[in-house]
Amino acid sequence: MTVAERPVLRLKPKTDSRAIRHGAPWVFADEVVLDRRTRALPAGTIVTLEDAERRALGVVAINTGSKIVARMLDRDPDAEIGRDWIAVRLGAALALREALYDAPFYRLVHAEGDGLPGLVIDRFGAAAVIQPNAAWAELLLDDIVAVLSDLTGVSCVVKNAAGRARGLEGLDDVSSVLTGEVSAPVPVPMNGATYMADLTGGQKTGLFYDQRPNQAFAARLARGGRMLDVFSHVGGFALSALASGAESALAVDSSAPALALARKGAEAGGVGARFETRQEDAFAALEAMGRDGERFDLVVCDPPAFAPSKQALDAGLRAYERVARLAAPLVAPGGFLMLCSCSHAADLGRFRTASVRGIGRAGRRGQLIRTGFAGPDHPQHPQLAETGYLKALAFRLMP
Repeated sequence: MTVAERPVLRLKPKTDSRAIRHGAPWVFADEVVLDRRTRALPAGTIVTLEDAERRALGVVAINTGSKIVARMLDRDPDAEIGRDWIAVRLGAALALREALYDAPFYRLVHAEGDGLPGLVIDRFGAAAVIQPNAAWAELLLDDIVAVLSDLTGVSCVVKNAAGRARGLEGLDDVSSVLTGEVSAPVPVPMNGATYMADLTGGQKTGLFYDQRPNQAFAARLARGGRMLDVFSHVGGFALSALASGAESALAVDSSAPALALARKGAEAGGVGARFETRQEDAFAALEAMGRDGERFDLVVCDPPAFAPSKQALDAGLRAYERVARLAAPLVAPGGFLMLCSCSHAADLGRFRTASVRGIGRAGRRGQLIRTGFAGPDHPQHPQLAETGYLKALAFRLMP
């Protein structure tokens, strides 16, 4: 379809277009005219966005079945969205990562933060995991994979279709290996440790790169001491702590497969003798260790998103407060507590308030010594709070 043949999506007369002109990447259903012809457009169709006066605002991908009815692809209304366009965006994303990291293990594309809305790509050396979480990316997946392979030389590309985002777009949840093959967990070097990433059966893309700088900071606090990693997944904080000189580390998670990968990572990194795992519900484990009088020099809690939406915010904040209340008594006097949230609906202020309240309810008080976020391979879109979802608060609890 040529630029001249593109359908048009128009803002309602009362919709203020200034936010979009100033860079807002999303357009919502109540802001546009959705007539019968527009509603008939297949999800992912590339259209021209106009204001109420028929002035072009840019090129967007439409999905009338989603609350986010349009995602901005390019502010040049004459831009042609195809393989060449994808190559420019992916090339820019790759150049940034190659400037930041010495080894090809990172988030290569962070959706809106890299100008590729709804698209996530994590790179694991010669393999990559792609999450096309928007309908336009699903439609152009073949082109995206071809460009990805040409630019990076990856020989294996896995499509991960799990997650809430695809459901909101009306997309299926069928994951698959698109090119090459994956026969075993992929070893990932990071912060001096070795992690094992399950690219086909693990959570999300197999490993959480976003915590890299927070894990590095926590590892310094753990040197020479005992550390506890709760909601550990594949040992994210525990393995980096051991690599940095922690005396011992205990990883707690409800997933047996995740803990098995953590143990493999510990053995691969030569720290298996100082590493233990505990498969149990995290809250139950925290309560049990509290009753047993366990103490650690560093406790890290990195739970799943308790507040994935505004509707879940109140319950999520109570859960974060409970984590802090149960974790604080496990910290030795003068030790450290790191509390994390990956809930975009719980902003930093609310999360910090819930965490401090929980620490206080446990009868402890502390100094906030660092506020951390995702690493630079997760660039934030300056007008989209969702891209800055990760928060990590490091406290020193007073003797």
